[in-house]
Amino acid sequence: MQFRTIIDVSKSLMPPLKHDDSVLLLGSCFSDNMGGKLRNAMIDATINPFGTTYNPLSLLKSIEFLSGNRDVESCDLFQANGMWNHFMFHSRFSCPDKPAALQEMNASVERGRKQLRRCSHLFVTLGTSFVYKFDGNDVVNNCHKLPSGRFTRTLCSMGEIEEALGKIATLVHGVNQSAHVIFTVSPIRHLADGLAMNHLSKSLLTVAAHNTIASRSEYCHYFPAYEILNDDLRDYRFYAADMAHPSEVAIDYVWEQFKTAFFEPAERDKAEQCERLSKMLAHRPLSRDPETVEQFRQKQAKALADMAARFPHIAKLDYLTSYITRQES
Repeated sequence: MQFRTIIDVSKSLMPPLKHDDSVLLLGSCFSDNMGGKLRNAMIDATINPFGTTYNPLSLLKSIEFLSGNRDVESCDLFQANGMWNHFMFHSRFSCPDKPAALQEMNASVERGRKQLRRCSHLFVTLGTSFVYKFDGNDVVNNCHKLPSGRFTRTLCSMGEIEEALGKIATLVHGVNQSAHVIFTVSPIRHLADGLAMNHLSKSLLTVAAHNTIASRSEYCHYFPAYEILNDDLRDYRFYAADMAHPSEVAIDYVWEQFKTAFFEPAERDKAEQCERLSKMLAHRPLSRDPETVEQFRQKQAKALADMAARFPHIAKLDYLTSYITRQES
């Protein structure tokens, strides 16, 4: 007797992901979660160049920016609460020094732009159908704690969402014909308006994603992250304390389903070897003795160098540079 509705992702026919492929992830917190897992597997993953992005219209703006050549300009920034901000960027890019904020934003855009042009997989995670418009005009990605009276919150229509997703797919295919676009709906629940509106919002995203994929099935796909959490796990024990975000156990389970869907056995084995090494690299020595600490760090660096000799692409991953440099010094 079976007491769960298990989603068999092995039948979903996702485009295979190789361990040395490049991946770009855009969207809600789910993109951050899976992106972090990919990086732990030592896969070339660029995560949310503009910061966490929830709604489809802001995601379209992100792709429009990455597929073009324009830089973020000084006139695009505004000052509020002692920080220089941009409506497209998360507050982690905000800075009291304007040139520094501008430099960080443009550096992130350039990383995202390069990744878009070379990636094998682009994951677009849709979080909500609601958008915020500043002074009733432009849709913003982040309100930066400006007075709420300056924003109008509206629910996108099905037509607006489908148009945005269609444009995203077309733009991506225009700059990188090798890229597969994988749409997914975030399992994170937006409860401010109640469950009924959350379900309405997610339903619009799901239908729009499937309609978009239907006409572009050769390079657009759907990964059922929302369904895995809500129909497979389907229990409050798989949510964090806020009852909205997935727990660590749930994130790990979705990651296992992700690996089943996208990795062939040999590629999965490579990724899991690197995951184990990442755990080792994350360890911190208990001793404060300088010699013991240095020996521990050299052991970490050697283990990474040995893995990079087997999988050469690892040496090019910027987030591993400090370990590689230590081994070479």
